[in-house]
Amino acid sequence: MRRRFQPAAGLFIGIGAIIIVVAIVLVVRILFFSPANQAKATVEEFYLYEQEGDFSNSWNLFHPLMKEKFTKGHYIQDRAHVFMNHFGVETFTFTISEPEELKQWKLSKEAEEMQNIYKFSVTQTYKGKYGHFDLHQNIYTAKEKDEWRILWDYNK
Repeated sequence: MRRRFQPAAGLFIGIGAIIIVVAIVLVVRILFFSPANQAKATVEEFYLYEQEGDFSNSWNLFHPLMKEKFTKGHYIQDRAHVFMNHFGVETFTFTISEPEELKQWKLSKEAEEMQNIYKFSVTQTYKGKYGHFDLHQNIYTAKEKDEWRILWDYNK
């Protein structure tokens, strides 16, 4: 009796396993390491520092154009003074929208146009001596030396 050649079942299982592993790696890379997710992680890191009152580290996440707007010491003093002292709060909660990709954007009318920007809407919720209030701000991110950095809008 003659037997026909049939590929081993193990070969099919091995190929199937390789395909599944490659698919999982691609999905994880897209979900967690996409530019939009990296930019959002920077925004979240910024607000976690702000939430803790660690204004020195949040200032470090600014784009160099933002660092030209105010010195580190001035930023630390102002943020603590205005948000913590004037508003009478110790901390806040925040939400961050999904990213909106912008092909081009300018920090201000005078600034040079920037490419590949992500825009986020951030809402900070404060509960202090003057009651409960929300602060809404659009936040922008741009890549600077392979790192995502924070920008604010100064267009009038």
